[in-house]
Formats: sequence, C-alpha cells, structure tokens
Amino acid sequence: MRLEYLKHMVAADDASAILSELMDLYGQDVWNYAYFLTKRRDAADDISQEVFLKAFRHLHDFQGRSSVKTWLLTITRNISFNYLKSSFISRVMLLGRNMPDSSMPSAEMEYMDTHAVSRIWKLVMQLPAKYREVLILESHYHLTRKEMSELLNIAEGTIKSRLHRARARMEELLKGEDMP
Repeated sequence: MRLEYLKHMVAADDASAILSELMDLYGQDVWNYAYFLTKRRDAADDISQEVFLKAFRHLHDFQGRSSVKTWLLTITRNISFNYLKSSFISRVMLLGRNMPDSSMPSAEMEYMDTHAVSRIWKLVMQLPAKYREVLILESHYHLTRKEMSELLNIAEGTIKSRLHRARARMEELLKGEDMP
C-alpha cells in the first residue's frame, strides 16, 4: 500500500474504508506476528484489534519512511511486548503448549505434509525469542535485513548474526528430531 493512497484515504475522511482496507491487507500478518511473539491465540486476537485501532488513530503520523506492513508490524511488536511485560500476564499466564491443532486430512500424503510442517513450527516456537523473531520476519513476512533493523531497532549486523544463529539452531533441532 502506498503512502499517497493512505493520504488520499485520510483526506477523503472515510474511516471505515481505511480501517477495512488495512485489516484486509495486513490482518492475518499482524495476527500471526502477535501469536508468534506471545504464543497465545487470545492475546493475538486482542493485540490485533489494538494494532489496527492504534494505526488508525495515528495514520496522519505515518510518514512513509517504511512500508505500511513494516509500520504495522512495529506497532504489533510494541503492543505484544507491552502485553508480555504487564504484571497481570506474568502472574496469570499458564504454562503449556498452545500450538494449533492439526485436523486429519483425508489423503495420507496431505497428512504427512501437514504433520511435518507442524513439527517444524513447533521447533521454531522453541527458539529463543530473538532468534525466532528474525527468522519469522525473514521467512514468513519477507522483510529485508534493513526493514528488520528498523522494526527491531537494532543494527543490520545484529540481524545477520541472529539469522545465522537461528538457522544453525533450527538445523540442530531438525537433526535432533530426525525428521524425514
């Protein structure tokens, strides 16, 4: 989505169209990123809503120095980290696995593929947050190192280092899982 288009939408003062457009284009990405950071579906739901409301309220502040996607993911990251830091969540959060349930597909091959992907995501979720985050931003969201650097507010060299370590850890985990 282009900055000029956003400014046109803001100038047209069509609030529902702006919010709807942002949610249609980036809603799933925002929800997924919030889930990857918090590992909680309910939190991802709440955070996603808060992200779009905050983005809408501050749409006039968007200067186009990054893509709209990067801007929304930055908001998602900040809100997710605030959520994780809150004293309420640290006292109440239950430990346990909150991975998506896989449904049994009818074809055996489809099941095997789904099972393998599920196992890989399980391993990704075991990575330390700083490695998991850069790996997901690169592989799932296709952000450049520069965009990740801006989003995470760390040097590009650090991004490169974390990606290297994340891939090495994944390789170790995959070998340990003895995946086909």
